[in-house]
Amino acid sequence: MPIEVKDVMGRVAIAVPADASFADIVAAMKRFAVGAVTVIDADRRPIGVVSEDDLLLKEIDHGGPGFGPRRRRDREKAAGVTAAQLMTAPAITVTPGTGVREAARLMHDRRVKQLPVIDVVTGRIAGTLHQRDVLRVFTRPAADLEADVRAVLPEPGPFTVEIEAGVVKVGGRVRWRSQAIALTEAVRAVEGVVDVVCEVACDSDDLIVVPPLL
Repeated sequence: MPIEVKDVMGRVAIAVPADASFADIVAAMKRFAVGAVTVIDADRRPIGVVSEDDLLLKEIDHGGPGFGPRRRRDREKAAGVTAAQLMTAPAITVTPGTGVREAARLMHDRRVKQLPVIDVVTGRIAGTLHQRDVLRVFTRPAADLEADVRAVLPEPGPFTVEIEAGVVKVGGRVRWRSQAIALTEAVRAVEGVVDVVCEVACDSDDLIVVPPLL
Protein backbone atom coordinates (compact mmCIF):
# COMPACT_ATOMS: atom_id res chain seq x y z
CA MET A 1 0.00 0.00 0.00
CA PRO A 2 1.26 3.53 -0.74
CA ILE A 3 2.83 5.22 2.27
CA GLU A 4 1.10 8.46 3.26
CA VAL A 5 2.34 11.58 5.02
CA LYS A 6 0.58 10.54 8.26
CA ASP A 7 2.80 7.44 8.40
CA VAL A 8 6.07 9.40 8.59
CA MET A 9 5.25 13.02 9.57
CA GLY A 10 6.45 14.72 12.71
CA ARG A 11 3.61 15.23 15.17
CA VAL A 12 5.06 18.49 16.45
CA ALA A 13 3.78 21.52 14.54
CA ILE A 14 6.78 23.81 14.30
CA ALA A 15 5.11 27.19 13.89
CA VAL A 16 5.19 30.81 15.01
CA PRO A 17 2.46 33.48 15.01
CA ALA A 18 2.47 36.21 12.38
CA ASP A 19 3.69 38.79 14.90
CA ALA A 20 6.66 36.69 16.08
CA SER A 21 9.87 38.71 16.15
CA PHE A 22 13.06 37.99 14.23
CA ALA A 23 14.65 36.79 17.49
CA ASP A 24 11.67 34.53 18.25
CA ILE A 25 11.98 32.88 14.84
CA VAL A 26 15.71 32.26 15.24
CA ALA A 27 15.08 30.82 18.71
CA ALA A 28 12.39 28.44 17.37
CA MET A 29 14.70 27.23 14.59
CA LYS A 30 17.47 26.62 17.10
CA ARG A 31 15.19 24.86 19.60
CA PHE A 32 13.79 22.40 17.07
CA ALA A 33 16.95 22.19 14.90
CA VAL A 34 15.06 23.09 11.71
CA GLY A 35 15.77 25.37 8.77
CA ALA A 36 12.27 26.84 8.50
CA VAL A 37 9.14 27.51 10.54
CA THR A 38 5.51 27.81 9.51
CA VAL A 39 3.74 31.10 10.12
CA ILE A 40 0.16 30.68 11.35
CA ASP A 41 -2.79 33.01 11.80
CA ALA A 42 -4.89 33.38 14.95
CA ASP A 43 -6.83 30.22 14.02
CA ARG A 44 -3.65 28.12 13.58
CA ARG A 45 -3.93 28.03 9.79
CA PRO A 46 -0.64 28.27 7.84
CA ILE A 47 -0.22 31.54 5.94
CA GLY A 48 3.46 31.35 5.03
CA VAL A 49 6.89 29.98 5.87
CA VAL A 50 10.06 31.67 7.10
CA SER A 51 13.26 29.89 6.10
CA GLU A 52 16.89 30.46 6.93
CA ASP A 53 17.27 31.95 3.45
CA ASP A 54 14.67 34.59 4.34
CA LEU A 55 16.52 35.47 7.54
CA LEU A 56 19.91 35.64 5.83
CA LEU A 57 18.68 38.57 3.74
CA LYS A 58 18.94 40.64 6.92
CA GLU A 59 22.70 40.11 6.82
CA ILE A 60 23.45 40.25 3.10
CA ASP A 61 20.94 42.76 1.69
CA HIS A 62 21.63 46.42 2.34
CA GLY A 63 19.64 48.03 -0.43
CA GLY A 64 22.16 47.39 -3.21
CA PRO A 65 21.46 47.59 -6.94
CA GLY A 66 18.88 45.49 -8.70
CA PHE A 67 15.34 45.78 -9.99
CA GLY A 68 12.25 43.63 -10.46
CA PRO A 69 9.61 42.10 -8.18
CA ARG A 70 11.96 39.56 -6.63
CA ARG A 71 14.61 42.15 -5.81
CA ARG A 72 11.97 44.42 -4.31
CA ARG A 73 10.65 41.56 -2.19
CA ASP A 74 14.16 40.72 -0.99
CA ARG A 75 14.60 44.33 0.15
CA GLU A 76 11.28 44.17 2.01
CA LYS A 77 12.31 40.96 3.75
CA ALA A 78 15.70 42.40 4.64
CA ALA A 79 13.91 45.27 6.37
CA GLY A 80 11.33 43.00 8.04
CA VAL A 81 11.18 42.44 11.77
CA THR A 82 8.16 40.12 12.15
CA ALA A 83 7.22 36.74 10.72
CA ALA A 84 4.50 38.31 8.55
CA GLN A 85 7.09 40.62 6.97
CA LEU A 86 9.76 37.94 6.55
CA MET A 87 7.70 34.98 5.35
CA THR A 88 7.31 33.53 1.89
CA ALA A 89 3.61 33.20 1.11
CA PRO A 90 1.39 31.37 0.56
CA ALA A 91 2.42 28.33 2.54
CA ILE A 92 2.87 25.11 0.54
CA THR A 93 0.98 22.46 2.49
CA VAL A 94 0.07 18.77 2.44
CA THR A 95 -2.52 16.73 4.30
CA PRO A 96 -2.04 13.54 6.33
CA GLY A 97 -3.49 11.56 3.42
CA THR A 98 -1.08 12.94 0.82
CA GLY A 99 1.20 10.26 -0.61
CA VAL A 100 4.82 10.47 0.51
CA ARG A 101 5.94 10.21 -3.12
CA GLU A 102 3.78 13.22 -4.03
CA ALA A 103 5.09 15.18 -1.04
CA ALA A 104 8.69 14.38 -2.02
CA ARG A 105 8.01 15.60 -5.56
CA LEU A 106 6.49 18.81 -4.15
CA MET A 107 9.55 19.41 -1.96
CA HIS A 108 11.85 18.91 -4.92
CA ASP A 109 9.86 21.06 -7.35
CA ARG A 110 9.38 23.93 -4.88
CA ARG A 111 12.87 23.57 -3.40
CA VAL A 112 11.68 23.39 0.21
CA LYS A 113 12.98 21.21 3.01
CA GLN A 114 9.78 20.84 4.99
CA LEU A 115 6.03 21.14 4.53
CA PRO A 116 3.29 22.08 7.00
CA VAL A 117 0.73 19.29 7.38
CA ILE A 118 -2.83 20.58 7.72
CA ASP A 119 -6.05 18.97 8.91
CA VAL A 120 -8.16 18.33 5.81
CA VAL A 121 -11.33 19.56 7.55
CA THR A 122 -10.23 22.58 9.59
CA GLY A 123 -7.18 23.67 7.61
CA ARG A 124 -5.27 24.03 10.87
CA ILE A 125 -1.68 22.90 11.18
CA ALA A 126 -1.41 19.32 12.46
CA GLY A 127 2.30 18.60 12.11
CA THR A 128 5.36 19.09 9.97
CA LEU A 129 6.86 16.89 7.26
CA HIS A 130 10.65 17.13 6.94
CA GLN A 131 12.92 15.75 4.25
CA ARG A 132 14.32 13.29 6.80
CA ASP A 133 10.77 12.03 7.41
CA VAL A 134 10.34 11.30 3.70
CA LEU A 135 13.65 9.44 3.63
CA ARG A 136 12.40 7.09 6.35
CA VAL A 137 10.64 5.04 3.66
CA PHE A 138 14.10 3.75 2.69
CA THR A 139 14.65 2.29 6.17
CA ARG A 140 11.52 0.12 6.18
CA PRO A 141 11.82 -3.42 7.64
CA ALA A 142 12.80 -5.87 4.89
CA ALA A 143 9.77 -8.04 5.64
CA ASP A 144 7.37 -5.13 5.02
CA LEU A 145 9.18 -4.17 1.85
CA GLU A 146 9.13 -7.75 0.55
CA ALA A 147 5.39 -8.05 1.24
CA ASP A 148 4.69 -4.92 -0.82
CA VAL A 149 6.99 -6.11 -3.62
CA ARG A 150 5.29 -9.50 -3.81
CA ALA A 151 1.90 -7.77 -3.88
CA VAL A 152 2.74 -6.14 -7.24
CA LEU A 153 4.18 -9.27 -8.87
CA PRO A 154 1.93 -10.86 -11.51
CA GLU A 155 0.24 -14.20 -11.16
CA PRO A 156 0.96 -16.99 -11.67
CA GLY A 157 4.41 -17.24 -10.09
CA PRO A 158 6.49 -18.26 -8.46
CA PHE A 159 9.01 -15.43 -8.26
CA THR A 160 12.02 -15.16 -5.99
CA VAL A 161 12.61 -11.93 -4.12
CA GLU A 162 15.87 -10.97 -2.40
CA ILE A 163 16.35 -7.61 -0.70
CA GLU A 164 19.60 -6.06 0.47
CA ALA A 165 19.94 -2.40 1.49
CA GLY A 166 16.77 -1.53 -0.39
CA VAL A 167 17.93 -3.15 -3.63
CA VAL A 168 15.40 -5.74 -4.78
CA LYS A 169 16.49 -8.72 -6.88
CA VAL A 170 13.60 -10.50 -8.59
CA GLY A 171 13.90 -13.87 -10.31
CA GLY A 172 11.42 -16.08 -12.15
CA ARG A 173 9.95 -16.54 -15.60
CA VAL A 174 7.28 -14.85 -17.69
CA ARG A 175 6.07 -15.44 -21.22
CA TRP A 176 6.88 -12.08 -22.77
CA ARG A 177 9.76 -9.62 -22.45
CA SER A 178 7.27 -6.76 -22.09
CA GLN A 179 5.92 -8.49 -18.98
CA ALA A 180 9.40 -8.57 -17.44
CA ILE A 181 9.83 -4.85 -18.11
CA ALA A 182 6.41 -4.03 -16.63
CA LEU A 183 7.22 -6.16 -13.58
CA THR A 184 10.48 -4.28 -13.03
CA GLU A 185 8.78 -0.89 -13.18
CA ALA A 186 6.02 -2.03 -10.81
CA VAL A 187 8.62 -3.13 -8.25
CA ARG A 188 10.61 0.09 -8.71
CA ALA A 189 7.48 2.10 -7.83
CA VAL A 190 7.12 0.40 -4.43
CA GLU A 191 7.82 2.82 -1.58
CA GLY A 192 11.28 2.21 -0.14
CA VAL A 193 12.83 0.44 -3.14
CA VAL A 194 16.25 1.90 -3.94
CA ASP A 195 16.87 -0.09 -7.13
CA VAL A 196 15.72 -3.25 -8.93
CA VAL A 197 17.82 -6.07 -10.35
CA CYS A 198 15.60 -8.04 -12.71
CA GLU A 199 16.66 -11.64 -13.32
CA VAL A 200 13.30 -12.67 -14.73
CA ALA A 201 13.62 -14.81 -17.85
CA CYS A 202 11.17 -14.50 -20.72
CA ASP A 203 10.13 -17.17 -23.24
CA SER A 204 9.56 -14.77 -26.15
CA ASP A 205 10.60 -11.26 -27.11
CA ASP A 206 7.55 -9.28 -28.17
CA LEU A 207 9.53 -6.05 -28.42
CA ILE A 208 11.62 -6.97 -31.45
CA VAL A 209 11.46 -4.25 -34.06
CA VAL A 210 10.99 -5.74 -37.52
CA PRO A 211 12.59 -3.63 -40.25
CA PRO A 212 10.27 -2.55 -43.06
CA LEU A 213 10.36 -4.47 -46.32
CA LEU A 214 12.21 -2.75 -49.13
